[in-house]
Amino acid sequence: MLGLRKVMLLALFIGTPAMAQDIAEGERLFHYRCAVCHGLEADGAGLMAPVLLLQPIDLTQLQRANGDEFPLKRVVWRIDGRDPLVSHGSPMPVYGDFFEGRGISLKTNSGQAIMTSQPIADLVAWLRSIQH
Repeated sequence: MLGLRKVMLLALFIGTPAMAQDIAEGERLFHYRCAVCHGLEADGAGLMAPVLLLQPIDLTQLQRANGDEFPLKRVVWRIDGRDPLVSHGSPMPVYGDFFEGRGISLKTNSGQAIMTSQPIADLVAWLRSIQH
């Protein structure tokens, strides 16, 4: 099985057409992998939050906290481990391996391409959909 980084590198060399993002699948992945820390409502009030050194942020406020622009690159890189976060004495669990799948290219508002996997793209689509 190819790791996320290998899939992304392979996609860079062969090119990856844009694929549709599945918001419902992103929500399912969030509730399965992320809600225990980030909360069912993605508000940072998950069951594990009290034991974490750094409290999870309110993920519904990502866009507002970033000058009304969704921080796509930072979110993708935080999930797949390219931008580690120390939360409970060690990096935030790197879920890149859990979100392996077909490589996909997303574009930031500035047009920068970001390679990731389809599951992470779905998760990011859902996070975008819940911004206040």
